[in-house]
Order: sequence, then C-alpha cells, then structure tokens
Amino acid sequence: IVIVIIVGVLAVLALGLPSADTWTTCGFTPRSCNPGLGNLVTGRDLRTSSTCGLDSSQLLCSYSDNQELSCQQPSCHKCNSDTHSHPPSAMADSPFRYPRTWWQSAQSSHRETIQLDLETHFYFTHLILIFKSPRPAAMVLERSQDFGESWTPYKYFATNCSHTFGLHDDMRVSGAICTSRYSAPLPCTRGEVSQSLGDCPCLSKNPALKPQHFAHYAIYDFIVKGSCFCNGHADQCVPTADFRPQVHGKCICRHNTEGEHCDRCSPLYNDQPWQAADGKSGAPRECQKCLCNDHAESCHFDLGVWLASGNHSGGVCDDCKHNTEGQHCHRCQPGFYRDLRSHVSAPDVCKPCSCHAVGSSSFLVRRSPWCEPSHGDCVCKPGVAGPYCDQCMVGYWGFGQYGCRPCACAGSCDPFTGDCINRGFHEGSFSGVIIIIKTYVNYSFSGKCECRDQVLGNPKVFCNMKYTYVLKVRILSAHDRGSHAEVNVKIKKVLKLTKLKIRRGKRVLFPESWTNRGCTCPVLNPAMEYLVAGHEDVRSGRLVVNMKSFVQPWKADLGRRVIHILKTDCQ
Repeated sequence: IVIVIIVGVLAVLALGLPSADTWTTCGFTPRSCNPGLGNLVTGRDLRTSSTCGLDSSQLLCSYSDNQELSCQQPSCHKCNSDTHSHPPSAMADSPFRYPRTWWQSAQSSHRETIQLDLETHFYFTHLILIFKSPRPAAMVLERSQDFGESWTPYKYFATNCSHTFGLHDDMRVSGAICTSRYSAPLPCTRGEVSQSLGDCPCLSKNPALKPQHFAHYAIYDFIVKGSCFCNGHADQCVPTADFRPQVHGKCICRHNTEGEHCDRCSPLYNDQPWQAADGKSGAPRECQKCLCNDHAESCHFDLGVWLASGNHSGGVCDDCKHNTEGQHCHRCQPGFYRDLRSHVSAPDVCKPCSCHAVGSSSFLVRRSPWCEPSHGDCVCKPGVAGPYCDQCMVGYWGFGQYGCRPCACAGSCDPFTGDCINRGFHEGSFSGVIIIIKTYVNYSFSGKCECRDQVLGNPKVFCNMKYTYVLKVRILSAHDRGSHAEVNVKIKKVLKLTKLKIRRGKRVLFPESWTNRGCTCPVLNPAMEYLVAGHEDVRSGRLVVNMKSFVQPWKADLGRRVIHILKTDCQ
C-alpha cells in the first residue's frame, strides 16, 4: 500500500539561503534577511483520495496511544460524517490545542493521496507526518511547480527500497533518494515520517509500486515547515489574496527589489543585474539606482552598456522627461540648451532655443531652431548678428532668408534699405578701445553700449557654469573680421587645467556679442589684464567670450579667491 503525498506549488532553493536556525531580519543595516518559518499547511486546505464515513458509517479499528497497550488488541469504533468524522482538516489543526484529532481514510483503501495546494512559491525546509495508524510500507513525496501539470519526486519511503522501488536505500548508500528509516510498522501509533530539505536527483522513471496491505490510514498531524520565498530580500510577507491565518506568500521587499518574491529590481534601480541575497555571507546584493538626474521614473539594464563599462554600470534611463535625453538623461534634446545656472537635476535645466527662424543657420528640430546645447548660443547666417540672430551686423543690410548683404558704402548703411549713412562721429582705431562704430549704436539704440558683468558671488553659481577655461590674460589688440571679431591676448597664467591644452603665450579669444551693440560684452580694453573664464566652442575649438563668461580686471586677491573656489567648491 502506498500513500503518495503531493505538495502543490513549492520552490526549494538549495544554495545561497541560510539554514533553518539562522533566519534573520533586515534590520537597519542592509543585509540578507528572510521571513520566519511556519507550518505551510495551517490555514490551507488538504485534499485526500478518500475519507472514512462520507457515504455510510464504517467500523474501523485502531491501536491505543497508551504505550503499555500499544500493538495489542486494537479498539474499534464507528466513523461517520456526523458525530464521529475524521476529515482531512484534522491533520492541519493545532497539535497542541487538538492533540486527539486525526484524518482517517476509507476502509480497505489500498492507495491514498494527500495533496496540499499552495498559491505561490514557498521555501520548503522539512516535512513531518505523525500517523495514528501504523506507518505505510511505501510512500512517495512529490512536488509540482506548474500547478499539477508535471510532478517530481522528493523522496521515496519503503521498508525495502530495492524491492519496492528498485532504488538504493540511503541507510546503506549516502544520498540515495529512497529510505527505509520511517517505514517500519512499529510503533503501531504515533509513528513519525520526517523529510528535511536536501538535494534531489529527480528521477525520471516511474517505478512500479508494490504495496503492503493495511485496512486504512490515519494521520494525526501533517506539518510542512517553510517560509515565504523572498530571495533574501525581505523578512515579512503579506497575503497574496484574501487574508487567512497562515504563512503568507507575498514578500514585503527590501534592498530596492520588488515582485511577489523580490525577484526583480525596482523600476529606477536597474543599474546592475538583479541578484538574490547571499544567505551565507549576509551580503544583501541590493539593486543599485540608475543615474537619471531626477529626469526619469524608470530605467532598464543593458548588457552591452554593462560590458562596455567594465561590469560597473548598465542602467539606461527610460522616457527622459524635462526635455532631456541620453543614457542618464544628461543631455538636452535638440532644440533645447543647458542652463548652466541650474542644477543638472532641475526640471527647467533645459531651456528652449530662442534662435530666430530666419536669421539662424541652424536646422529646425521639432519646429524649433537648433542652438548650441551646452550654452544655447545661436549660429547666425552670413552678415547676421545678435544673440538670437535676429538683425544685420554693422555694415550689412537686408535681413532675410539668406542672411544680410554687405553695404555698398565706405561706412555703414541703413540695415533695412541699404542706403548709406553719413557719419556724424569719428571712428576710432579698432586696435584701441573696442567700443567703435558709434553711428550704428546711436542709430539702433538709445544711449551708450552697456554690459552687465558677471559678479563673483556664490561659489556654487560659479561652479555650475562649468567653465572650460579660466585664464589671466593681457589684451594685445582686436580686429574686425566682418562676420566676427578677434581679440589677441597673451595668456599670463592658466588657473584651471582641463582637457583643453592651453599654455602660456599668445592666443585668440572670440567675442560673440560685439556685433549686437557695436562693442564687446564683456568689455575688453587693450593693454589691460583680465581674469577670463569662459567656454570652448566644441565645433570650432575656439575660446569664446560672451555674456555667460566671467570677466573682471585682474587683481591678485581675485585670482587667489577663484583658485580657492576651483579647488574646494568645484570638486
């Protein structure tokens, strides 16, 4: 006679989890943790092939629990569904509160099945059966991980393994899948069958069963010890559906994991591959957060990126917000530029380009003109000037689709008609003070050229500008090249070392705003020394000076303060 004990959906992890006596809580310091053990049968339904007395009363006999009377003449009693029932639920009740309740099979049941169905995967440690009847001569413990579609044996139990199942006995061969340890007929009652977690060869053959005849089977307690299966990332669990007093199966995940069994990383924590916690060393193996600069709500792991980084970082941000793009949402989208005064994670760090659609030579992106993404400067068409490329340069006229045309005059002309303008002022040498062409200034603007200089205030503002060069320079001369101006300087000192290979000596600076108002802003006067901090034009490699640059007359105290800020605040 064989009892086949079928355990529904069970997951057993043989490696990487702690032993049953070392279950731990997550605590305040991240470490591997696991929920406590409990009886997985409690609060769940057990199903059997038969139960005594369901159809009619049956006279069944059993042995007394009294050790002095054990295995002597059995006592007999009726089993029926009314007053003397022995349903499967009696195996799952508390052995302390109800020690004398049991399940009993129908009379002359030659083959019996007990099935426990679980709603999800659990970590199984050991099984204990306490029989009221003599233990069966043969029994099989099986599991299914696909809701009963297929079954795998855990353990075979038999008085003679080789005769009943054709298998070795682990009493003689260590590690064998069959054992005779729990199949002896004595004791006649309260005999135990125990199976602890161990490696399972999972034999594929279906051995013929040769049962020994017993009148019936009766079991006091059916105990399946285990816990919620959380991969070492949780120490508490909640019900997967309706609440019942039982070992629950849904983990309350820690270590930036999620899922019913903490089997995947949280949406924004996929910078490294997911791993189960190490129960032996205690390492939590937390999921690592992707660097998305607060512009994305999720990321995904990319194996190619991971390998390219030397197995350091593989997170790629998903659906970047706030007009950003890139692996880390670190770039502004085409049509937007980085506001250097804002932190990289600020929602408004990317500002829309304001380049004039007619005067800008940049191609249109999403119906918006393109600008330099690092600082927002526009690229003007020939003869066009202004920070937004919205007017003709001095000496040019006819603002239109192809830019502006040179004036056919010795001096300047009307920017709209091209008519020559009589000069009312003397034009000084361009190698002198760089404020020139006063006729155009008076024509286009009321008042003199005014520049708003950058002020060295909050060091964080200075650092956020991310200047690519910081220099002490002496102004030598300036030249009008028609479409742009060039200022020749002598670099006296390099205050910031960057990827740019800048050395002492002569160099050219390129003011960008001089044509807008007929002067350079910031003002650069020949023969004077300045501290200049600015950016490089990544396309041309030019050192640019514009209204975002920091330009101040050189003073030793100013130089020392800037060096201190670069070393302490900008690291």
